[in-house]
Amino acid sequence: MTNLFADIPASLPEEVFEDIVSTDHIRIERILSHGHSSPETGWYDQSEHEWVVVLDGQGVIEFEDGAVVTLNQGDHLNIPAGQKHRVASTNRTQVTIWLAVFYS
Repeated sequence: MTNLFADIPASLPEEVFEDIVSTDHIRIERILSHGHSSPETGWYDQSEHEWVVVLDGQGVIEFEDGAVVTLNQGDHLNIPAGQKHRVASTNRTQVTIWLAVFYS
């Protein structure tokens, strides 16, 4: 058994991506961010759908069409495959813990 709130590093110079479950049909990932954002030149353009929830902290998702969604603790969002998006920002004063489910 593991806990999604355990083993949070004291320092996060880079975002941490950890697979929890990975099969041919689904991938569940814990992401740890602390003031991180996507590279300015990079948009995620995934072939899978992504359902994401913020378990703790805050994250801001920006879409290529200009839409911006702020996710606080407990907020979740489904991002259809092929919808270009990026992480515009995450909380700078605490670690943001995301749970992302990628599915086809």
